[in-house]
Amino acid sequence: MTETASTPNLVEAHGARSIAVVGSGYMGGGIAQVLALGGARVALADVSAEVAESNYDRLLAESDQFVADGLFPEGSTEVLKQNLWAAKDIEEAVADADFIEEAVPEVIAIKHQTLARISAGARPDAIIGSNTSTISIAELSAPVANRERFLGVHFSNPSPFIPGVEIIPHAGTSASTVNAVRQLVHSTGKQTAVVKDVTGFVLNRLQYALFHEAPQLVGQGIVTADDVDTLVRTTFGFRLPFFGPFAIADMAGLDVYNFCYKSLQTDFPERFATPKILSDLVDAGRLGTKTGAGFLNVPAEGTPALIAYRNKAYVAMQRLLDELGPAPVH
Repeated sequence: MTETASTPNLVEAHGARSIAVVGSGYMGGGIAQVLALGGARVALADVSAEVAESNYDRLLAESDQFVADGLFPEGSTEVLKQNLWAAKDIEEAVADADFIEEAVPEVIAIKHQTLARISAGARPDAIIGSNTSTISIAELSAPVANRERFLGVHFSNPSPFIPGVEIIPHAGTSASTVNAVRQLVHSTGKQTAVVKDVTGFVLNRLQYALFHEAPQLVGQGIVTADDVDTLVRTTFGFRLPFFGPFAIADMAGLDVYNFCYKSLQTDFPERFATPKILSDLVDAGRLGTKTGAGFLNVPAEGTPALIAYRNKAYVAMQRLLDELGPAPVH
């Protein structure tokens, strides 16, 4: 990443952040809600003033329902009315924005056309983000004038309720741009992870790796789709709100994982080849929490507190699921 000294502080710029979201549909509208509820003044823009105005009305109606359902705090709709507005076009929306988020359909020609208009209409010091989930950020940056101020800012669906945001700089994005966007996202209460500009980034490579295996199991008659979902929800997926894959592996024991890979290789030698990073750790005696070091470093004296947290978390999760009841997916 390159460096620049003049990137605005998106949390404090102009006393109140000025933001534009271009693309006011389901994803863009949800992102606009997040940013507006976080205290920014947010302009909505779309293919026409009428579409932007219609989606503005929809977002207020959604907020009313979210408040009634206890999903948004009381007073949220009033905050949105104060902070959110529908612009007549892209140029009006971006003219004085410190940060602009592009959230138009995942078609590179549409994104390029939109980003060209955003870049032409925005201030030279404005930061521009794209909500793309898979398209190369470097490729998307082609029509952007100040490419060091362009990056991927990937919210997940539904954006008001999913706490993680993937931040994807391309090789020319400045470090100060990344830092400014992370501060902005954190100010809304969300969490960020910075990843490199590779195909699929990280979120979707992980998500699709799981999904790639699931249809094969069903297609081969090994299990039903319903039973796959049951197993994921009630076993390893049950852990995932609290621990990522590396923490889970460390707690299970990396020597156990290494052995399981060898078992899987009996029938799937290429698909489940042991990752070198795993075998290197095992060879070095770094087996996870049992040795105080693995992918992560949890000293032996910290293990009882970790196990106590884990057990408490899983019991609390089950209580929540019992309270909510089964999802209406059948």
